[in-house]
Amino acid sequence: MTTTHTPPAPTTDVALRITGMTKRFGATLALDGADLALRHGTVHALVGGNGCGKSTTIKVLAGVHRADAGRIEVDGSVWSAADYDARAGRAAGLRFVHQDLGLFPELSIAENVALDAGYPRGLAGRVSWAALHRRVAGLLETYEIDASPATPVRALRPAQRTLVAIARALQDQESDQHLVLVLDEPTATLPQHESQLLLDAVRRRADRGQTVLIVSHRMPEVLAVSDDFTVFRDGRTVASLVAARPTEGDLVARMTGAGPGTGVPAADGGGGGGRPAPAEEQDDVVLEVSGLSGGPLRGLDLQVRRGEIVGVTGLVGSGRTSLLKTVFGEHTPVEGSVRIASAGSAGTTAATTTARIGAGVAYVPEDRGGEAAFADLTLRHNLSATVVRRYWRPWGMALRRERAETRALIRGHGIKASSSEVPFSALSGGNQQKAILARWLRREPTLLLLDEPTQGVDVMSRSDIYRTVQETAARGCAVLVASSDLLELCGLCDRVLVLRDGRVAAEVSGPDLTADRLTALTQSTDPTTGPAPTRGDRR
Repeated sequence: MTTTHTPPAPTTDVALRITGMTKRFGATLALDGADLALRHGTVHALVGGNGCGKSTTIKVLAGVHRADAGRIEVDGSVWSAADYDARAGRAAGLRFVHQDLGLFPELSIAENVALDAGYPRGLAGRVSWAALHRRVAGLLETYEIDASPATPVRALRPAQRTLVAIARALQDQESDQHLVLVLDEPTATLPQHESQLLLDAVRRRADRGQTVLIVSHRMPEVLAVSDDFTVFRDGRTVASLVAARPTEGDLVARMTGAGPGTGVPAADGGGGGGRPAPAEEQDDVVLEVSGLSGGPLRGLDLQVRRGEIVGVTGLVGSGRTSLLKTVFGEHTPVEGSVRIASAGSAGTTAATTTARIGAGVAYVPEDRGGEAAFADLTLRHNLSATVVRRYWRPWGMALRRERAETRALIRGHGIKASSSEVPFSALSGGNQQKAILARWLRREPTLLLLDEPTQGVDVMSRSDIYRTVQETAARGCAVLVASSDLLELCGLCDRVLVLRDGRVAAEVSGPDLTADRLTALTQSTDPTTGPAPTRGDRR
């Protein structure tokens, strides 16, 4: 991150305080006397692993859930848990921007803003479009959004859309100190350069007096933008760091109750997180892509060898996801070929998804909820989806065997669930991702395709996923990872391919494999560009 700032001196001027918050869902204690305090004019990060109580806290503040016990104080106004609801929070000055921004892409910025605050009226009660556009133009200037009120939201860059949602949420603010902005995973779906633009804007707002509570799994971003930190574990507050500069290891140690070392694999420029290079006898090509064109792809070539982890990155529209979907057989190319060398065969170029799965290809997509999960089915059903035929019997399903193997998978992949029969939708994002990965790996694939594998995943689950991917590669599986998280690619991969305009524009490995180098290559049109200059404290 390029954001740099000096944390303000500690003060007792509290904008939001939660004391002794407790919330139970049946037998599950989601919050257990949790505390949280935000100082005026600061960015405050609420961090912790999946299931620690962060989301429950946000939903209590938003009035979605009512806490069983505790007290909420907003800018001097105090409520008991029993008396607090959504109207109380809004009247006190809490405003929320969630990962799902709630914007209508086909409508203009002005129309999206008016849907929240109402349309100004002119003569005969008609909508005064001129007044609306003047008001929204002022908002756009205040929040530094380079767009016109008439611009359709779909035409905006991802970071600009989030800023529009923020501007809409805070449009009734009388001063920089009036409202508290709560950002729930604001960068979860943004590529790294867009995340940086958004968080730089948030930092500038806080420097002018805005109070912000941010929840995010992306530790480097949290560390770059925040003044104060609260760490949750098992529904309790285990650390409150005021005007602090902790390291990622410091936060992870508090989140896990253990020592540092459970975060992103070390990205010291060597690539592969310190993983040994593929052995000589494994150095054969599993995936060969030649002259691939279709969608954003324009004559793309690449190879992935057995036991190798290869990353692909690039700006939005560069073709990362299209490449993986085409290799999996979900997209049909206009030109070129994809050859998969399955175990014990010379390889196949058959292009259907069924043929690719039969050749040993596994695919974990970016859209976990929309493309990979059967949310209404149980965890057991989701884990068995790729191998369901092995349980078929003339007299019915071999349920005892299925349940036993499911329990073994849950233990082996560290999936936190009370039983194999819980609804898949009840799992946290990190546990859902581990389950989707586990169900593919039980097929023992020869090629594993991963698209944004740790998006929206907590730091502990991320560590489990990295370890699983590395162990899978060590067994001889070829791995192709598409990600916008450059630190992740540096720590996990043997080499990284930078896509630009549907082609491989650069390949980086060894000592050159650094986040600065990848940033320079993804942002530049010149493939010989060196590392981007570092501004300020990257922390």
